[in-house]
Amino acid sequence: MAAHRRPRPRSLSGGTTRAAVTIVLAGAATATGLDGTGQAAPAPSPAQVEARVDKLYREAEVATEKYNGAQEKAATAEKRLRTLGEEAARRQQRLNAARDALGTIATAQYRAGGIDPAMALLLSADPQRYLEDAEFTEREGVRQTAQVADARKQLREIEQLRGAARIELASLRSRQAELRRQKETITGKLGEARRLLSRLSPQQRAALGEDGARASREGAAAREALTARRAVAAPTSRAAAAVAYAYRKLGSPYVWGATGPDAFDCSGLVQAAYRAAGVSLPRTTYAQIGAGRRVPRSELRPGDLVFFYSGISHVGIYVGDGQMIHAPNPSAPVRLAPIDEMPFAGATRVA
Repeated sequence: MAAHRRPRPRSLSGGTTRAAVTIVLAGAATATGLDGTGQAAPAPSPAQVEARVDKLYREAEVATEKYNGAQEKAATAEKRLRTLGEEAARRQQRLNAARDALGTIATAQYRAGGIDPAMALLLSADPQRYLEDAEFTEREGVRQTAQVADARKQLREIEQLRGAARIELASLRSRQAELRRQKETITGKLGEARRLLSRLSPQQRAALGEDGARASREGAAAREALTARRAVAAPTSRAAAAVAYAYRKLGSPYVWGATGPDAFDCSGLVQAAYRAAGVSLPRTTYAQIGAGRRVPRSELRPGDLVFFYSGISHVGIYVGDGQMIHAPNPSAPVRLAPIDEMPFAGATRVA
């Protein structure tokens, strides 16, 4: 935003004075509502605040999934860059050894050079030994030529590795910039949501968060009973294990970018649950929906992944009876919820 500069004071006289007075009076009338217009906008109702906060949370979740994807790609780029650096260092060591060997050979040739082979044969005290040495030297010359060719090849490969590393470094920096952008978006959305919620009374805020509080208050015995009942209906032992993990995490806080074991975002909870079951899943909702076999809503079984919104920005673990366990948003912990509470986008069976 451009800086606003305070205008230099000017003397008022004549028409300028009258105009200024008119403006001041008009402003006063507007501020006090004397003309019936310009009154301050009424404070939003709790329902309006809830709708706006929900929208901000959804937008933050979209940014969170983009952040998670950029973070995953940045980690891959960083690992690849490290691998390229290590391989380039190994090849450089081999190249240095080859250069040392070639330097030794060149030094020996220089010290022994300058004598015509025929004269060296005549002057040799042991012509037969000389001929054997000459044959060995010829073979060494062929070997030396191969060594030079190999050194040149290693040098080319090192340059290729360095070129690939430069590309990977550029990719890493791009991913890191994307991480910063998405983090700013997330923190901005969540900050605005907190400011809106702070305008409500404690009773109003409690009413909005009652579902999350109820999930937090669920006892261990109730969770274990529900886990056992749902897990029996899971189609596979791995799906059952993922469902059981999700039940154990009821009440855990939502933290964007978190994958457990004590806090989660939506895709982080799904990834952690199946990791505990021995199944490796991608990090983001966009990738998780393609990680298994798509199933229609009418055929959902416990352990299936259920996705929401047109942008596939939210995911939960189906546990049966039209219910899922998911990490909703910063205002509510991991909880049990009906899949009808959000626009259904699809489902995937991964185990």
